[in-house]
Amino acid sequence: MGRATELRVAALFLLAAAAIAWVVTADRMQGMDAGPGTDLGSFGWFAGIWAVMMAAMMLPSLVPMAGAYARQARGGSADVTPQSLLRTTVFTTGYLLTWVLVGLVAWIAFEGVSSLDLSFLGWDDAGRYIAGAVIAGAALYEFTPLKRTCLRHCRDRELLAADWREGTSGALRMGLDQGAYCVGSSWALMAALFALGVMSITWMVVIAALIVLEKTLPWRETAEGITVVVLLALAIGVAFFPGQVPGLTTPDSPAAMRAMDSMSMHDAPMHEAPMQDMNP
Repeated sequence: MGRATELRVAALFLLAAAAIAWVVTADRMQGMDAGPGTDLGSFGWFAGIWAVMMAAMMLPSLVPMAGAYARQARGGSADVTPQSLLRTTVFTTGYLLTWVLVGLVAWIAFEGVSSLDLSFLGWDDAGRYIAGAVIAGAALYEFTPLKRTCLRHCRDRELLAADWREGTSGALRMGLDQGAYCVGSSWALMAALFALGVMSITWMVVIAALIVLEKTLPWRETAEGITVVVLLALAIGVAFFPGQVPGLTTPDSPAAMRAMDSMSMHDAPMHEAPMQDMNP
């Protein structure tokens, strides 16, 4: 089986899994987008939905590296073997596990800030400017050495082969390592998603598309340039013209109020987020 076939097989399984995850995510998060500062719900509820979100958003960008791993894992065999399938699955699981852990840390940080009840985070105070600053910071992160180093590890299949580890435990370790590099590459983009509204399917799609472009487009600098332009435009829009940003639910809008009512009726306990504590 050639390299192109390995990529096709990886693409088939990962994109199918991502499609299912998108369907589940859209169903679970329907009507819950209250914009920037959207309440994350209970730890257990968020952990579950975040894991599905990460499968939806991150699996498409993993296709080239998973294909490269699968090719190496079959150890010279002409055909895909049960062992190579198992190890590739474990590799993918380790990759997603890293992102799940990042989400749980984000939940703890969000709840910690929310518990402080900082009034200046309100959307009618400094909230919109803080959200815009977070998005602008994600754009500036694109120019840092850490971003470039981590993105290289997310794209370079030769680096994956150079760090090869045998066995199922090695597959898990390699998946965790690959996930860690991709967290280093994309954490600022995920922070931008929180600033736009982590329950927004629209902005999930946009951020996921930027991640896919950065990790798969042959012209890396072009992909980075697209990301920077999109993020800077969003930062300006969210800070100064939030009502004109397509797909953005502002926390003082009727749609946000309906989302908050919907979330309050969810079986998970909810806590009021500072950026939503404002008058219409």
